[in-house]
Amino acid sequence: MLKQHLQQKLLQKLSPQQIQFIKLLQVPTVALDTRIKEELEENPALEDPSLMIAEEPKGEYDDLNDTPDDFDSSAKEESTDEFNVDDYLQDDNVNDYSTSYNNDDDEEKKETPIAIESTFFESLQEQLDLVPLSDQDFIIGKQIIGSLDDDGYLRRPITSMIDDLAFSQNAMVEEEDVLEMLKVIQSFDPPGIAARDLQECLTLQLKRKDPANPIIQKAIIIVENHLDEFTRKHYDKLEKSLGLNSDDLKEIIAEILRLNPKPGDSNQVTTKQLQVIPDFHVSNNDGTLILTLNSKNAPELRVSRSYIDMFDHYDKAAQKDKKLKEAVQFVKQKLDSAKWFIDAIKQRQQTLLKTMNAIMQYQYEYLLTGDERKMRPMILKDIADKIDMDISTVSRVANSKYVQTEFGTFLLKSFFSEAIQTESGEEVSNKEVKKILEDCIGNEDKRKPLADEKLTEILKEQGYNIARRTVAKYREQMNIPVARLRKEL
Repeated sequence: MLKQHLQQKLLQKLSPQQIQFIKLLQVPTVALDTRIKEELEENPALEDPSLMIAEEPKGEYDDLNDTPDDFDSSAKEESTDEFNVDDYLQDDNVNDYSTSYNNDDDEEKKETPIAIESTFFESLQEQLDLVPLSDQDFIIGKQIIGSLDDDGYLRRPITSMIDDLAFSQNAMVEEEDVLEMLKVIQSFDPPGIAARDLQECLTLQLKRKDPANPIIQKAIIIVENHLDEFTRKHYDKLEKSLGLNSDDLKEIIAEILRLNPKPGDSNQVTTKQLQVIPDFHVSNNDGTLILTLNSKNAPELRVSRSYIDMFDHYDKAAQKDKKLKEAVQFVKQKLDSAKWFIDAIKQRQQTLLKTMNAIMQYQYEYLLTGDERKMRPMILKDIADKIDMDISTVSRVANSKYVQTEFGTFLLKSFFSEAIQTESGEEVSNKEVKKILEDCIGNEDKRKPLADEKLTEILKEQGYNIARRTVAKYREQMNIPVARLRKEL
C-alpha cells in the first residue's frame, strides 16, 4: 500500500567557491605553484604578472585604477545587462597580500642542481658492457639487472626469468646458465648486489673482505649459520656455539653492522623524494616569536586587462545578436572564475596565518626553546575554538602544512598531542612523557636495557601514572625496539 507524507530535511551544500577554497587549502606549498599554473592555462582571464614578458603601457587604463578591489564570492550572480566590469579591476601597482608577508627573493633565485651521476641500473649496465660475454649471456645479464628491485635484491624466481627470456627474447636457456650469470652480476659493485635474500647479501659483502682475517671468517659463519640468533641478539648462544669471548664477538658484530643491507640504495638516484617546503617560518627575535608566511603562498595574480577591455567593448555594443551575447557570457564566466580563484588564494593565506598564529600562541614556550617537555596538550578543537573555525578546516591545515623553526622543520600535526594527568592533577602532553622515555632509553646501560616494566616504574616515580601497555605503545610510536633487541655487548 502506497502512502504519501511530507518530510522536511535540512541540507547543507557547498558552493563551487567553497569547494575551490577547500581544495586549495589542502594543497601543500610544493604543489601550489603547479596548481596555479594549471589554472592559468585553463583560464585566459587570469594572469601572473611575474610571467609577463613585457609590462603593459602605463596610462592606458589610468581611469580604471580607482575602482574597488573587493569581491563577494557568495553574492548572487548578476545578469549580463547589470554586470559591472569595474568589479574586476585591480591596482597593478599594489599587491595587497604579498606585502603583508615575508617575500624571500633569494628563495626564488636559487638554481636547482642537476644530478649528473649514473643511476643504479645504468651503473650495473655499464659494468656488464665491460665483461666479455656471448650474446646469450649478455641477454641473460640484462634480464637479471632489469629484474632487480630498487634496493638491489633479486626477488624474481629463476624459473620466471627463464620464461621471460623465452617469450620476450626468444632465448632458450637453462637454469644453470642463469645462475652462472647471476654470479657474474653479484661480482659487480656495489658489493651484495643481486642477492636473493639478506643472508646472501651480507655473505657476498663479507667475502669481498680479507679472507685471512679471523674476524671476517667468524662473521661469515655467523651470517651463514646463525643469522637468526644474531638478529634476535642471543649473544650468549653465539658465544657458546662458536667458542668466542665477549670482546671477539663485539668485533664480529661491529663488522657485520658495517655492512649495507640494501646495496641498491647506495647509488640510487631514481627514487623520487618528496621535497618539503615549509609553509611558515617562526623566528625568535630576542624572546619574541615572529611568524611569516612563505612567499610561495602569496603569488601575484590579477584579472586580465585585455579580457576586461574585451568585455567592456562587447557590453557597450549598440546591438547584440545571439553570438555577441554568447561571447559576453563566455567572457563574464572567465572573469568570474579568475576573481573567484584570486579570492580563494587570499582566503587560503588568511586561514593559514590565522591557524598557525593560534598554534604558535598556544605552544609559545615550546617554539621558543624547542624543549618537547614544554609542549602543552593540544587537540584540534582547542585551535578551532580559538580562531572560530570548523575542526575540519584546522585538520586540513595541520595534516598538510609545515613550519620551519630554529630547531627544525615540523608538520603542524606534530604539535597536537593528548593530555596526561600527573599525580598532582596537572595536565601534560604525552610528548613530554615520550621525551622522558627517549631520554631514559638513550641513557640506559645497553648491556642491560630497561624493560617496559622498569620504564613504567621510572615514570611513576616522576609522577606520571601510566600503564605498562601505554609505555609500550609510546615506545613503538617512537620506533624503539623492545629491551632484548636494544641489548649490546
